[in-house]
Amino acid sequence: MTSKSEWYEIKKLDDNVSLILERHISADWRCNIWHVKGRDVDLIIDTGMGLKLITDDIAILSERPVIAVCTHSHYDHAGGLCQFDKRLGHPAEAEIFANPNRSAVVANLLEASIVQRRPYDGFDADRWCYEPAPLTTQVDEGNVIDLGDRILRVVHLPGHSPGSIALWEEATGTIFTGDAIYDGKLYDHLYHSVPEQLCESLRRLKELSVKTVHAGHFKSFSGDHMKTIIDEYLNGQRSMLCPNKIR
Repeated sequence: MTSKSEWYEIKKLDDNVSLILERHISADWRCNIWHVKGRDVDLIIDTGMGLKLITDDIAILSERPVIAVCTHSHYDHAGGLCQFDKRLGHPAEAEIFANPNRSAVVANLLEASIVQRRPYDGFDADRWCYEPAPLTTQVDEGNVIDLGDRILRVVHLPGHSPGSIALWEEATGTIFTGDAIYDGKLYDHLYHSVPEQLCESLRRLKELSVKTVHAGHFKSFSGDHMKTIIDEYLNGQRSMLCPNKIR
């Protein structure tokens, strides 16, 4: 089931998980915003660029309390974090969330063509940066987010960025990976990316009994395909840095 508002599109999937997309951000660049419905509280995983108020535009976000967690601090994932009262992220990037600037959130990579419709008068892609969003709770490896009837565990997966995290729901075999892994070339060339750490993080992912990967970009995929992507990255096929074997 798919519904649309002026700025957002929401696709309801299985297991009370929905995918929210910013309709007027280029499909090649826009972040997957994940909504996980719980009994007592809902979870938003990543918040997109936040150029329009998602909390006003998506009706399901007003049905119960919402926790927002960002897998990392880059502009396409954390731009809307300031719209939420409960803001979770990793301590390694807490300073960036609290005091963002264009270089720190890699908004210097933002091209005007990525935003296909001006969200408001005066919007300038060459100057834009998201609003400060100090974390209300810092989360790290092994911490648990309890929605009442479902539990998600934080997995620290540095490499793409120092504070990259995933949310792992062991009961369903579902993992939300942010930009640690998605079905494309993996960004390991940014100013605070460390390919050696990313290799180790990906090897850790292979140890989990993953059935479904809901990534930070593009389509979701199976645990088996995740292992294929990891092997291809380790052989250099999905690295932005070099075409040869990484590690």
